[in-house]
Amino acid sequence: MRYLGGKLAAMASRASNDLSFTSVLRSKARRPLVVALGAPREVATLLSELNQAAATCYQLDLFQARRLRGELAERQVSAQVVTGGDLWDLAADFQTVVFPVAEKGERELKIDVVEQAFHILRPGGRFVVLSPHGNDQLFPVHMKKVWERPRRRHQVTFHARIGDGPSLCFVSRPGVFAYGRFDDGARALVETMRVDPGDRIVDIGCGCGTNGIFAALHAGATGGVTFVDSNLRALALAEHNARLNEVGAFQCAASADLQGLPERSFDVALANPPYYAQTSISHLFITRARALLRPGGRLYLVTKQADQVGPLVAENFGPAEVVERRGYVILCAERPA
Repeated sequence: MRYLGGKLAAMASRASNDLSFTSVLRSKARRPLVVALGAPREVATLLSELNQAAATCYQLDLFQARRLRGELAERQVSAQVVTGGDLWDLAADFQTVVFPVAEKGERELKIDVVEQAFHILRPGGRFVVLSPHGNDQLFPVHMKKVWERPRRRHQVTFHARIGDGPSLCFVSRPGVFAYGRFDDGARALVETMRVDPGDRIVDIGCGCGTNGIFAALHAGATGGVTFVDSNLRALALAEHNARLNEVGAFQCAASADLQGLPERSFDVALANPPYYAQTSISHLFITRARALLRPGGRLYLVTKQADQVGPLVAENFGPAEVVERRGYVILCAERPA
């Protein structure tokens, strides 16, 4: 246990049979308590063991929030699950913030959570980090720096252009795909897609909006783009970047399952499903893209798992054109009538 800047930080490496871990944390946690991020099953198990049914659970992503609600219900824990683009949007009324750190989580997001947690604690409140590493060196350093620091956003601005086109400006933040850069897979997708003037585009899993914004500029004043993502920070960035790059017609839709959008109403669907995830997410993107596209509408999906994803495209769209670019595969298909 370490006291840093007058605030308590519990650095703990939890083994599955370590019963003292829960008892120590239970003695230090004070209500009201919020758990910031964390894997759904881990968070639900933690709250069940701590008997913290009245806790608040914060998530960036609607999909993760839905999974967490299911895990809590299974354990009969009635904690509240809230979502948002920033932790500090919660009321500054908590006595304890608990941060269960992912073993291979993004370093910049960890620092972002540390700094935002300070702003939702009452004076004298406690910030507890549950680290999977017994000798974690990241958090002691940054927790010494954060106390009494004014709010600041961790963000990186980058520029990107396609061919001889204009250079566009994008703001990115931790916790959103391809922080600080234009991903090579996204670039390969944008270089391959065909977008005609007047096209209506849906950018599925939009991230900070790069693909949809490039497409919207091709579609022109008579076209438009809909950004869709389950990550609320990503959607906020897509909206910001669309305005920054003077996209005329756009809208943003937060969704964990791509429901609620008008079907058979889009001309182009862009999809960049996570490469590290199971094919279930790719399957969701592909099946919903088929539903959202009008007959003859075009799907452009980038992947590094063509052997697994290709059959899913063929099942829903028929034969696809395969384009290899920048070490990625872009699957191009038309929606049948």
